[in-house]
Amino acid sequence: MASPMKIVFGLLTFVTVGMIIGALFQLAFIRRLEDSYGTDFPSHRRMHESQNVVNLQLSGGISHWANDKDAVILRLGYVKPEIIGWSPRIIVYHNFLSMEECDYLRAIASPRLQISTVVDTKTGKGIKSDVRTSSGMFLNPEERKYPMIQAIEKRISVYSQIPVENGELIQVLRYEKNQFYRPHHDYFSDTFNLKRGGQRVATMLMYLSDNVEGGETYFPVAGSGECSCGGKMVKGLCVKPNKGDAVLFWSMGLDGQSDPNSIHGGCEVLGGEKWSATKWMRQRTTS
Repeated sequence: MASPMKIVFGLLTFVTVGMIIGALFQLAFIRRLEDSYGTDFPSHRRMHESQNVVNLQLSGGISHWANDKDAVILRLGYVKPEIIGWSPRIIVYHNFLSMEECDYLRAIASPRLQISTVVDTKTGKGIKSDVRTSSGMFLNPEERKYPMIQAIEKRISVYSQIPVENGELIQVLRYEKNQFYRPHHDYFSDTFNLKRGGQRVATMLMYLSDNVEGGETYFPVAGSGECSCGGKMVKGLCVKPNKGDAVLFWSMGLDGQSDPNSIHGGCEVLGGEKWSATKWMRQRTTS
């Protein structure tokens, strides 16, 4: 008959081996979770990998998400949020669009560009103005049904937490050298535009081109420092236009009132072409 000491020793050995095996299984499980998040974990090699990897998004770019349609549409593992301001609320979403999506929007817009207009505060209609010197166009309701456009709109809805049906049609803009958009508010100061969908709550501004000199998005009353706007140092906060990135900012505060601090503008383009796509979101459905 085994002695009590041998029994105790055997039990301790059994428990120890079990703990080691359990720890190994736990480590393996954690590793699988990390891998499933693709480039979202802060490996320097991953964070600085070729932009070509981002281009794979619509064709199952991150193999771990290949069978998850919603994950692919939302670009999980690619999109990296960066909060840069609280008054107004501003978030930069790095890698928000794939390179294919950027080029797709530009290709749709190119043949239909017209001189941009601004909203007339008296009539609510678009008029030409020296305040805005770009050219642009709006996607039509039929184009809104295209799979890639639907994917972009769903992504905007999820990251802004505003329903798709509350969004206006996407506008694509091109700023050439020396063109700009002086500081302005996106919310309406007329009653004409408020009849359909109410006030503009937030804006998602997406950058579609790279190698742009100048052309920053400028928030003159955000932050407490200085930044470069079209080659000039100014007070406020500036966001450099990087292809695939997007800026989400709110025109209304948490109190439900229009936020005057949301004033913003497009700095002068010094070199190259700045392409962007804008999605304005309302309080209610626009359809």
